[in-house]
Amino acid sequence: MAEIKRVLFSEEEIQKKVNELGEEITKDYKGKKVFLLGILKGAVPFMADLMRKIDLDLEYDFMDVSSYEGTASRGEVRILKDISTSIDGKNILIVEDIIDTGVTLSYLSKILSSRGAASIEIVTLLSKPERRKVDLPVKYNGFVIEDEFVIGYGMDFNEKYRGLPYIGILDESQYK
Repeated sequence: MAEIKRVLFSEEEIQKKVNELGEEITKDYKGKKVFLLGILKGAVPFMADLMRKIDLDLEYDFMDVSSYEGTASRGEVRILKDISTSIDGKNILIVEDIIDTGVTLSYLSKILSSRGAASIEIVTLLSKPERRKVDLPVKYNGFVIEDEFVIGYGMDFNEKYRGLPYIGILDESQYK
């Protein structure tokens, strides 16, 4: 694809990292029930692959939380779809595709805490620490990346490219 500047992580690299994260989570939560909370839409492929690599009793649900418009964060967080079950007393593992500023997940963590979660941790496939605006503890990090606009494996630009099996850098000509 001409609009892809380069492939950042191949399908094989992603699956290897998902396996590693699944093993680590399985070890850390041994003997506990885990509630996976996927953040729509981008985390769906990652969560689907990850949950099959976690050898534990799992529950899961999704939230749609947004602070983005195009390629930039607005800073204002909106809940577009909430979870449909109680999380009171549950071990929550928020599953995110990419963490940028951290504003959305910081806000979400506070909400989940106020709803009585026993614990709240975050697993992300990609992290851009240089873009953080808030201090956000992330227990499980897949890959740390530079500040480039990524697409594929659930991540999009204007709803395009989510179905790519790899993660690529979108050529700037596509969004500037």
